[in-house]
Amino acid sequence: MAAEPEDHPDIQVFDEIRYIEHLVRSAIARKLPVGLTYPQFEVMNLLSRRGDGITPVEIARALQMTKSSLTNTLQRLYARKLIRVEVCANDLRRKRIWVTSEGKQAYVQSMIAIRPRMESLRDGFTQKEFREALPFLKALRTWLGEMHEAPTGEMRGA
Repeated sequence: MAAEPEDHPDIQVFDEIRYIEHLVRSAIARKLPVGLTYPQFEVMNLLSRRGDGITPVEIARALQMTKSSLTNTLQRLYARKLIRVEVCANDLRRKRIWVTSEGKQAYVQSMIAIRPRMESLRDGFTQKEFREALPFLKALRTWLGEMHEAPTGEMRGA
């Protein structure tokens, strides 16, 4: 008899990651200010953490977004006056993204709305539990990233 997917811890790990990712996205999306989507929040969050002035390519890489998806997201943020786009002085082909004062205000509103869920999460698990989960998750992400970057038909480390 063939093994069931439940018999494979690797499959179970990926199922759990998928479920967690879905639940996080849904919980955050429900709390965002009207009109702000989850991908837009992700961009605003990245700009808030990394700082203004990063390029669309850097944003796309960090968030694992396609160029067209990011372009659409940036256009919508720009239309709402939440970001501004500036051409790089030293390379006129590149652009840099900056959060406007309206964008900062929308981001702060988002974080205030999310805060109760984050506090509840921190009450449900200890910092030790989170720290203990990190090495495996980081190693898995690194391995998958290396595999993703390997030439087609070839797996790194295999």
